Amino acid sequence: MIEECVMTEAPQMPPIHPGAILREDVIPEMSISVTEFAKRIGVSRQILHRILAETNSITPEMALRIGRFLGNGPGLWLRMQEQFDLWQSEQKLREVLETIKPFSEAGRV
Repeated sequence: MIEECVMTEAPQMPPIHPGAILREDVIPEMSISVTEFAKRIGVSRQILHRILAETNSITPEMALRIGRFLGNGPGLWLRMQEQFDLWQSEQKLREVLETIKPFSEAGRV
């Protein structure tokens, strides 16, 4: 008999850094070099490399540049960065967050 496995919680997989999406999917699909991509969005190759290496975040300014160049707007890039940052922070603060009671449970002081 095959036993059924039911998931009770969402998988705790980290969101993908938007730099990884650019590095692994977008730039190769466009058949464009990193240097040309950086030039077309008006930033240095070094800044773009830091994003692709996932050591720098997508800022609102960078999201505007990338979104304009790719034609998909800045919101997508900012949301991906926000989800990535939030997940990272949640992992870092997990133990501290568990000690904080929501106001509705803690009651008024």
